[in-house]
Amino acid sequence: MCEVFSRQDPRRYQPTTRKLRLNGQSTSIRLEQAFWDILDEIAAGEGMATPAFLSTLQSEVLQLGGEPVNFTSLLRCACLVQLELRGRGAQDFRKAAQQVAQAA
Repeated sequence: MCEVFSRQDPRRYQPTTRKLRLNGQSTSIRLEQAFWDILDEIAAGEGMATPAFLSTLQSEVLQLGGEPVNFTSLLRCACLVQLELRGRGAQDFRKAAQQVAQAA
């Protein structure tokens, strides 16, 4: 059973640090490469570069509830949400909801 997990490519769980600007502030974020891959995919799906997506996410989180305790944990959980949506086939639903919101 564990072979599915233990035989994965070690590059997937290799920590990768990216230096970027979030809302004008220079920072660095360290995540496993698999999470960066998902964040890059989400950003591309939103039609933006990953730093722009992360800046938008950070701004929205600040507006909704203040500074997150751990931004990298928020990013990992955002990746989980993306995988859950994908698993439920909700990707098309999300795009439809965005189109409706833009039309209003």
